[in-house]
Amino acid sequence: MYTLRRWWDRNWLQFGLVGLVIGAAWIAKQTQSAAIFEVYQLVTRPFQSNPPKQEVLADARTLELQARLEEVQSQNQKLRELLGYVSATQTKGIVAPVVGRSADHWWQQVTLGRGTQAGIKEGYIVTAPGGLVGRVISVTKNSSRVLLISDASSRVGITISRSRYMGIMRGLSGDKATIQFFERVPDVRKGDVVATSSVSELFPSGLPVGRVESVNLSQNPAPEAAIVLSAPTSYLEWVVVYPSN
Repeated sequence: MYTLRRWWDRNWLQFGLVGLVIGAAWIAKQTQSAAIFEVYQLVTRPFQSNPPKQEVLADARTLELQARLEEVQSQNQKLRELLGYVSATQTKGIVAPVVGRSADHWWQQVTLGRGTQAGIKEGYIVTAPGGLVGRVISVTKNSSRVLLISDASSRVGITISRSRYMGIMRGLSGDKATIQFFERVPDVRKGDVVATSSVSELFPSGLPVGRVESVNLSQNPAPEAAIVLSAPTSYLEWVVVYPSN
């Protein structure tokens, strides 16, 4: 009995360590290593190339608010100079789900699940978190077809919010677009906010469109700028539709 006690006194620590290892292995197996996976996700998230959908939408909403603020600040002085100025009544938008989208024309068109019965008409504008996404080009009783501003055939009159220089934007079948300016030497910089122009015939003025990514003043026949669209058109599920004026 004395010998057994002495043996236990010398080896209890080793047995304890072995028990802890076995217990930890059993817990990891039971939880499917969830804790380890969570730590891995937390550490590697900054290095992941594709951010989560919620993060993209949140960033788009932030860009929209920043763009609207800059646009309002840019126009504020002119508005204060107008005697008897009366602000236009905001028209309530029509919320519509995106129910159709072809993989072959992902950046060109979408189909909405609401039409004339909901009050939508041809020519209405379509927005999403981030700003402008397109225009209704055809409508039935319960559906609408939208031409996206990311489509290569789309044309949008735009303004650089900071400097008020204008141009025409066309889509590049992705989340980017290009602007061709009217002036030979426009005042445009990387990071400038881009909004719809006050002389646009298809869209009301002041709608956020994107931000300038790069500028090429030597481009012929007119200077150009590449922009990143502020609304994440690749994630469209719900949109808001408004009359064009």
